[in-house]
Amino acid sequence: MSNTECQSVRISSEPVQLQALEPMLEKVREAVGDVPALLAIAKEIGLTAPKPGEGNTAKLWELLASVTGVDVAAGRVLEPHLDAVAILEQAGNHNHPEGVWGVFAAEGPGLKLEAKRDDAGNYVLNGSKPWCSLAAQLDGAVITAHTEDNNRAAFAVHLKDPGVSCETPPWTSRGLQEIPSGTVHFGQVPATPVGGENWYFKRPGFAWGGMGVAACWLGGAVAVARDFKTALAKGADNGREPDQIALASLGEVDRIITSVTGYLAQAAERIDAGELDSGADTNGPSAWSEALRIRGTVAAAVERVQTVVTQNLGPAPLAFNETYGKRMADLSLYIRQHHAMRDDAQLGGLTLKGDRTW
Repeated sequence: MSNTECQSVRISSEPVQLQALEPMLEKVREAVGDVPALLAIAKEIGLTAPKPGEGNTAKLWELLASVTGVDVAAGRVLEPHLDAVAILEQAGNHNHPEGVWGVFAAEGPGLKLEAKRDDAGNYVLNGSKPWCSLAAQLDGAVITAHTEDNNRAAFAVHLKDPGVSCETPPWTSRGLQEIPSGTVHFGQVPATPVGGENWYFKRPGFAWGGMGVAACWLGGAVAVARDFKTALAKGADNGREPDQIALASLGEVDRIITSVTGYLAQAAERIDAGELDSGADTNGPSAWSEALRIRGTVAAAVERVQTVVTQNLGPAPLAFNETYGKRMADLSLYIRQHHAMRDDAQLGGLTLKGDRTW
């Protein structure tokens, strides 16, 4: 790999400030494909990483984007652990969780995870939860479950409990092969409430975490853009100057990356200033509507960058460049966490109610 593959992704920091990330990014580069090593790195980073809304949100997003820029799967390992740590902090648990944690909040047809109190008044979980990435290798998770009042609440769960069993189906995708997601089954598993009922979804941190995922997507797009620039420069060094189409494409990629990066910088500043700390059920601009805008904008930017770059570079790097091919496959799968037009429909509903700035 070249040195550019351990280069930080800048959102608002000065370049000299980002140099501090380089030793950690080199460790990530050396651990690509080694999930236990990536989990150990995530645990180490989690001890000191900024948390959203505490004055250094842009630095948190730069960290997430930079790690994903080195390897998309590494960002996919790091992001949920940092999110879990932040969620527990937001709920008032200031003790750092032991080990590496995930966040499992997906729902699936025919599957339901229920939280009920036992005879001693403590919560236990029964049922199944889909899309639990790396559950068999994690120590714990913040997980959502249906309560007896038919609400959804968050709970902290230790995944090494004997009542937890992890089902990992065959992972046929070429993307994120190190991080298969399967269904986890729970049988009388003790669980500790995190916040109150419905707190998990109504807190502004839910939206902030969604924006953090978008920062990861941005990091992947920046890495693809750097692949493109490097390929054009290498061609020029070998006497093959880029034509007008290639230069126009690089210019478009630059516009996209620059505008999206500026949008994230502005959003991070607003979060830290307390301007995005209201839920979607309030009047006026909410954190969740801004999260929907950012996630949709970044997802569209990623897809456009991938299209422009692959059209220009053709099939050869996809077929023969392992790093580039892996990045493209990983990133294509990762951004499918965005729900596309369904998220836009949700944003349109909020906009119709007056949750807009225009």
